[in-house]
Amino acid sequence: MYRYLMALTISATVGLQGWRTLFNNFAVEIAALDGHHIGMIQSIREIPGFLTFLVVFIIILIREHRLSALSIFFLGIGVAITGLFPSYLGLLMTTMVMSFGFHYFETTNQSLTLQYFDKHTSPLVFGKQRSYAAASNIGIGLLIFFIASELSYTQIYLFIGSIIMLTGVWGFSKDPTDQNMDPQRKKMIFRKKYILFYILNFMAGARRQIFIAFAVFLLVKKFEFTVQEVAILFVINNLINFFLSPLIGKSIIRYGERGVLSLEYFCLIFIFLAYATTESKIIVAILYILDHIFFNFSIAIRTYFQKVGDPKDIAPSMAAGFACNHIAAVFFPAIGGLLWLVDYRIPFVGGAVLSLVSLLVVQKIRVR
Repeated sequence: MYRYLMALTISATVGLQGWRTLFNNFAVEIAALDGHHIGMIQSIREIPGFLTFLVVFIIILIREHRLSALSIFFLGIGVAITGLFPSYLGLLMTTMVMSFGFHYFETTNQSLTLQYFDKHTSPLVFGKQRSYAAASNIGIGLLIFFIASELSYTQIYLFIGSIIMLTGVWGFSKDPTDQNMDPQRKKMIFRKKYILFYILNFMAGARRQIFIAFAVFLLVKKFEFTVQEVAILFVINNLINFFLSPLIGKSIIRYGERGVLSLEYFCLIFIFLAYATTESKIIVAILYILDHIFFNFSIAIRTYFQKVGDPKDIAPSMAAGFACNHIAAVFFPAIGGLLWLVDYRIPFVGGAVLSLVSLLVVQKIRVR
């Protein structure tokens, strides 16, 4: 299961990162979109995340590891056809397909990791997944950097998407499961004792979408980053995370979820405020790297659940948590896109406020 999940994680990372690296430049240069278009597309992109609660019902019909592989296949389809539809409506459609694949894989990946690895091992496994994901991002970033001047956006999207689809087919043919594992409850559950887990996911989703929807768009629109510069930034960012991610897993074991998440939210307050005020191209690039580093701290939310939750509740609770994560994500980018038209700084100030609220909420964590 470790090797299986790592292979699919690398594939999902390559697909999403390839899509993201090209997307803002593709949207601005080819599709001629503006801030409110980007915000709406990012909101649509999160609808499948909100619908991940349906995973609980889908695994009644198909085994969870096969759903993971099938999700990777659909992610590949969405990426492959992106360049074929260079319009607002076209990007809405292809983004939706890609997003269903990515979000459903992420839900099953979190569930399978918590099922197959114990409380002392799962933080390390999550950290290792992030490390391999960072290495994959470096590879796809370098690839795009070298081929961007030779191939069109359409050709690059087709190439990356085809590789992802082939990985999905490979995963669907494998069976890494252990028949002795606790069977998961195949129905939606919402328990009072998990309320803090739901709230943390909701806040993380709202805050994260401000970064995803507008940070790179800020680099391209205000600071005029080229696609090659964005690719270089992604490579540097992921080179740091390749070495740092395993240490985050170890830090969760040593300092606990409350300590790690408190550090994340405290630092994000100042990072978002700096996004809103800086006029330096170098500083905004550094902010993007720091922001991405702290994103990896979010694995502590999952390991917190593992310490307080019933083992049979893992699959439905990961689906519920992912849905909570994307409630705000569905409408925050769209609202942020409208606010961007008033003043681009407003979404980032909002991110700072959300980080402050998250810092206060996380103090409620009480586990050994």
